[in-house]
Amino acid sequence: MSSFAEMINNITPEIYASLKLAVEIGKWADGRKLSREQKELSLQALIAWELRNLPEDQRIGYMGPQECSSKAAPIANILFKSDAVH
Repeated sequence: MSSFAEMINNITPEIYASLKLAVEIGKWADGRKLSREQKELSLQALIAWELRNLPEDQRIGYMGPQECSSKAAPIANILFKSDAVH
């Protein structure tokens, strides 16, 4: 294959599942350990494939809509009171 994009185009759902499992457990299906470079390239391929083929909420790293817990309760303004006398 001549390019990364071409490789991504050739990933089938079965290859995707195999790559994802390999990255998750750090081993190929035959038990050989993934090198650091193999992990990095496989993860890049997974992310690129997901971008083209999966909805956002099913992609690696998706966290969903969230709000900071500090927004749950209002914080009193102790520096500038609205009832201050001028």
